[in-house]
Amino acid sequence: MSRLHVVSGKGGTGKTTVAAALALALAADGRRTLLVEVEGRQGIAQLFETEPLPYEERKIATTPGGGEVHALAIDPEFALLDYLHMFYKLGSAGRALKKLGAIDFATTIAPGLRDVLLTGKACEAVRRKGKDGRFVYDSVVMDAPPTGRITRFLNVNDEVAGLARTGPIHNQAQAVMRVLKSPQTAVHMVTLLEEMPVQETADGIAELRADGLPTGGVIINMVRPAILDHEAVEVAANGQRAAVAKALSQAGLGGARRGGMAERLVDPLLEQAREHAERLALERAQRAELTGLGLPLHELELLTDGIDLAGLYRLATDLRKQWPT
Repeated sequence: MSRLHVVSGKGGTGKTTVAAALALALAADGRRTLLVEVEGRQGIAQLFETEPLPYEERKIATTPGGGEVHALAIDPEFALLDYLHMFYKLGSAGRALKKLGAIDFATTIAPGLRDVLLTGKACEAVRRKGKDGRFVYDSVVMDAPPTGRITRFLNVNDEVAGLARTGPIHNQAQAVMRVLKSPQTAVHMVTLLEEMPVQETADGIAELRADGLPTGGVIINMVRPAILDHEAVEVAANGQRAAVAKALSQAGLGGARRGGMAERLVDPLLEQAREHAERLALERAQRAELTGLGLPLHELELLTDGIDLAGLYRLATDLRKQWPT
């Protein structure tokens, strides 16, 4: 069964990077994944260091074991042309409507039509089968809108179905919602170990659950490594100056007595260590909040050199090790 993985998160948490890493992870062992962009930012093309994505599915990466990642940037205008051709056989007439600006008008005046076209295209890719009867893609990963808009974005099909009670638009919206509210779909939240992203994640998950949309996991991005062990953190937090000065002196950094080089280093080092201890305490509290949500937690390390293609594959490898098979 092909599955749809919807990736959302507060702005600045790296949801596009995580969506790309997830697509690579799910393409391991010879699988085929489609990575879908719906916000028109061409963030996927930048991550994979390729040309801007057109409105067509294009292979952008391979994985060990012969897996493939294809990508698609969904354009609402082209998606509407597809829709008009599929249900009304308009063909060249649909292209004429585009030139006249009718498509922009339609997606503006019809509430939710733009989003139903975006989600509809992704759901079609999930359902699509080849001539051999097998699903074309094992997984479809959608780089979705941020947390604050994700529930409305996914549930907009219900709004359209309510406006059009019969006909192709109604049927299309219902077909999309059958996928979005089924076990085929999972909505994953990307967050950081910080108060605002964690709170927004909790609020977003509550909204998804209230609307009957299936939640997947929480991916904690940019996790900083532990610089000090627990004992060292306790020493720093309690300001044990003499112990720190002695340790510095034993390391060859000068005398531990007042005025010595090691002693002069103590205060700035303790200040940094206290900040680190406070950060660890904050992260522990936020991790506990996320654990309380009752969803699987996955962690990705902070890549201090930034994200390049090699870093993206590294994150994919880490994610694959944690992801359920």
